Amino acid sequence: MVNSRNKGAGFEREVCRALELDLGIKAKRDIEQYRAADHGDIIVDDDKWSYVIECKRYAGKGHTYKTEWWEQVEKSARHASKEPVLIYKFDRQPITVVMRLAYVMKDNALHEEKIRMSWDAFTYIVRENM
Repeated sequence: MVNSRNKGAGFEREVCRALELDLGIKAKRDIEQYRAADHGDIIVDDDKWSYVIECKRYAGKGHTYKTEWWEQVEKSARHASKEPVLIYKFDRQPITVVMRLAYVMKDNALHEEKIRMSWDAFTYIVRENM
């Protein structure tokens, strides 16, 4: 049987490596997430970084995120006064990233709307906003 905590930690490390490879950003897992509430999964050592990242690796079939995943990252982002980013991956599916459309479009009227995107689209948006 697969240990879901180990699977999640492995995915967090994968995201950290991808952030470094694709954006040149040093990132590491936030170990405090297991000890204290309202922490994201990834810590980025860059003052320009304005995101809280929650990672979810999910076994089984699917294509969209669970509402409670988004609620979790929103709560962590409010706590840190940063923008929530949900990164998830279902088995045999590419990584998907969710952000607020308001952040991407620079329009607060769209605050409740979210946009799902590829990893490449996410890294493009991050590069443009740093």
